[in-house]
Amino acid sequence: MAKKRRPQPQAAASKIQDGEVPVVGAREPCPCGSGRRYKACHGRQAAHAVTELVQRPFEGLPGECDWVALRELVPAATAELTLKGGLPEGVPSVTLATVLPMAWPALRRDNGAVLLGLQNDTASGDLSRDLADTLQRALATEPGNPVAAERHAADGPRLQDLLDPDAAFEPTVHTGFEFWVENAENATGEVAASLERANAAAIPTARIPGLEGAYWCEAPEKNHLRWVTAHPEERLLDALARLHAAGATSLGEGTRLVGSFRAHGLVVPVWDLPSEMSAEEVAKPAAAFAERLAEALATDTPLTPEERRARGGLTNRQVTLS
Repeated sequence: MAKKRRPQPQAAASKIQDGEVPVVGAREPCPCGSGRRYKACHGRQAAHAVTELVQRPFEGLPGECDWVALRELVPAATAELTLKGGLPEGVPSVTLATVLPMAWPALRRDNGAVLLGLQNDTASGDLSRDLADTLQRALATEPGNPVAAERHAADGPRLQDLLDPDAAFEPTVHTGFEFWVENAENATGEVAASLERANAAAIPTARIPGLEGAYWCEAPEKNHLRWVTAHPEERLLDALARLHAAGATSLGEGTRLVGSFRAHGLVVPVWDLPSEMSAEEVAKPAAAFAERLAEALATDTPLTPEERRARGGLTNRQVTLS
């Protein structure tokens, strides 16, 4: 005896167009009326849309290299954000923060100010869209409350749609996380203890003045310079190979270009520095290297055999973070 097929509510399905199907839990019945779970019906298309990776999520924003650095390299930093059309009523400021307490995506202070966390797990492959959704929800949150992580619509706005493209992006690197709370110097009890624990885990880091995306950090055995660049990858690797073959990648005695990594579509060269070399001491040789790099980037002649070997070595030491 043949098994009876479950009747499908086609009439209900025809009443809802694809663009009108609301988002529900993955295991819930799809609102379109098909009788299937959401994840096996309209949720499949939505999941694909939100997981498609955007290689350069911060492209088009002022200070793209610094956005990447604050996302991947810098423990404690903030930057004031300027919204298109100005701030909403009751919101005195919007500040980007590398990380917030309890890994909150965002926080609305008692005075209405918004803190937007950058170093958080995201729900989709487009970090810019995730952050824009969090920002919009933070602006509408009652003062004095954190903003929870939520799944957002795949066609929502991106940061590039919300932020003023003509406003400067100027990060401030902090030695600790006192920016988490107002009047941190008067903190007591668990708040003070939490700040002490967070500060103890932060690697000392400094921004190199005048060089977008360049950050010095202190490590136990040797210090490092990590420099987020926006140059096209193939052209940058050619330029670095030319300089490396010519012995022109050094930033001074005891320094060495050790390789690079990719982060959010950009290449980040990394130098080992002597443990006694401070951020102030590396600033001048880094600026001189930037001039040599600009000249090498402008060169179009084919790589020599020695330069090709240098390029191969650099490529072999390259890793991808995101």
